[in-house]
Amino acid sequence: MGEAAVREDGAVIRSAEYVGSFLVDDKCLDDQMEQLHKNLKTLKTCKKSRPVSLKFSVKGVKMYDEDETTLLMAHALRRVSLSTARPSDAQFAFVSHNPGSVDAQLYCHVFRARHARAAQFLNLLLCRCFQLSYLEKHPDEAQEVSSGSAPQRNPSLLNHGFPLSVSALVSFRRAPFRGWMFGSKKHDKCSDEQQQQQHGSHDEVFPTSSPSLVRKKAIRNKVLRSGAYRSFTFTPLKQRHVQERLNASQEKDQEKTQARRSRAPSLAETEEALAQAVWCWAGIATDSSYSLLADDVLGSYLLCPHPKKPKSGSLIIRFPSGLITHLIENTRKGNFLLEKCKTEFGSLAELIEHYTENQDGLPCRLSCARVNHCYEWEEEDATEAKAQELRRSLNKSRMQRIVKGKGTKFGQ
Repeated sequence: MGEAAVREDGAVIRSAEYVGSFLVDDKCLDDQMEQLHKNLKTLKTCKKSRPVSLKFSVKGVKMYDEDETTLLMAHALRRVSLSTARPSDAQFAFVSHNPGSVDAQLYCHVFRARHARAAQFLNLLLCRCFQLSYLEKHPDEAQEVSSGSAPQRNPSLLNHGFPLSVSALVSFRRAPFRGWMFGSKKHDKCSDEQQQQQHGSHDEVFPTSSPSLVRKKAIRNKVLRSGAYRSFTFTPLKQRHVQERLNASQEKDQEKTQARRSRAPSLAETEEALAQAVWCWAGIATDSSYSLLADDVLGSYLLCPHPKKPKSGSLIIRFPSGLITHLIENTRKGNFLLEKCKTEFGSLAELIEHYTENQDGLPCRLSCARVNHCYEWEEEDATEAKAQELRRSLNKSRMQRIVKGKGTKFGQ
């Protein structure tokens, strides 16, 4: 799949064919979905259609003519209740109120794409717009992005075998031993020379002399005062270099984390990334995703790590009985297998596509549809809006008269 053509305003425009629209009855969500699929099946043989261009953004959906010059239809995103698709018939549809209408009547607008994947992509675009709109209105439910557990303080060289402070005769480590055991009478000079050549710079950090001799020599050379000694692994130059490397690596990690957090989610993604974002509800915290999924259409799902096996994936599906978690197992061949199912798949996309078209032992098939959780049923009345605007203008003119009156008195 290719990349989405993104405009400067963050919108994505794709071509399709407008088939028409039909009324949606005022029913519960599951009954509405059943009605939608029945009507979409009857419209798949409809030959009348009009080439159009669809513009998707977080603000809403707009339909232009084929040349993108004339606006034919526009829907604010808050007035769009859900999006769905039938990839097998290359159909894409969304349900919304008519612009400017004060009644509660819903309409389903149906489009035909060039092929199945194009219809699925149109649906993913609108579903992702729903998620991004929810993140804008509920920033407190956004998922915290981090590259891991960030350290609360600067890393200590003690964790890397380099003591920093002056030891105070409290604890003592024996120096790393190389060569013969202490107390051995035999001593091979050749072996000592070979060991010194092999270890090189390590001798500066881990000298082979005994700790007591190191301390006495340091006191004799007036490097240390009697009563205390520096750790036998103390080398200021090497410690400074190591500390600089640790600080530099930590700064790089912080920069990467900040860049990752500052990157706002958008529609400017490849089709694979877009699908992954919709399936994983990317950007929304896990707890919030669970609650939103419970209020979504029957067969909607969430792809996320398994709660008890973080290294394994899981598919949380909304069934008639509630939310059910299915483990996604990794086979020895590197394939993916849904828990309690026998069919293996080479990718997660193949797995989801299969269970979208086939029930195959599940209580129901996976659904392409998604609900807009920022959907607003009522639209502000135009007359009420005009009345408010009139009141604001009257108050403004009254305040101006008061200010002018005060100025005249002061001038006198």
